[in-house]
Amino acid sequence: FTKVTSVDATKSRALCALQDNTWLHFACHGTQNYSDPFNSAFLMRDQPLSLLDITHMDISRHEFAFLSACETAVGDFATPDEVIHLAAGLQFAGVKSVIGTLWKVNDWTVHRLVEAFYKNLCGDGKMNFKGAARALHQAVHSLARDKEIPLDQRIVFMHIGA
Repeated sequence: FTKVTSVDATKSRALCALQDNTWLHFACHGTQNYSDPFNSAFLMRDQPLSLLDITHMDISRHEFAFLSACETAVGDFATPDEVIHLAAGLQFAGVKSVIGTLWKVNDWTVHRLVEAFYKNLCGDGKMNFKGAARALHQAVHSLARDKEIPLDQRIVFMHIGA
């Protein structure tokens, strides 16, 4: 387990954590670059951690990534069949199961959804990435009961992969 926060949340520290851990959870800001998708990035304290940076690494043994950042699964609306975004890029690079966001998400919703997601995924004490899609579905369903959360915030997360 590696936690990178605050002043330590630099590009180099994030790359080291990415290399050393097969399960990833990014809780930061994300940005989609429509004109140059490989420069879509997670915003670190010092400089962006781009999709291009990540694809230069061997992450073929990685099992799971939760991208709790805005716009991590957004493609270019002009070319929807040619989607390159952070979530797809991680999967193409080898991560077996990835959860990303389709648009901006507020922190309060993310906190509630992530808590419900991990309770559903790991509640029995076992970690198995193959249950990620079901755990996400259950977490989204639990948010649907709260009418205070707008629909666009309840359906912002999507899963790709195994």
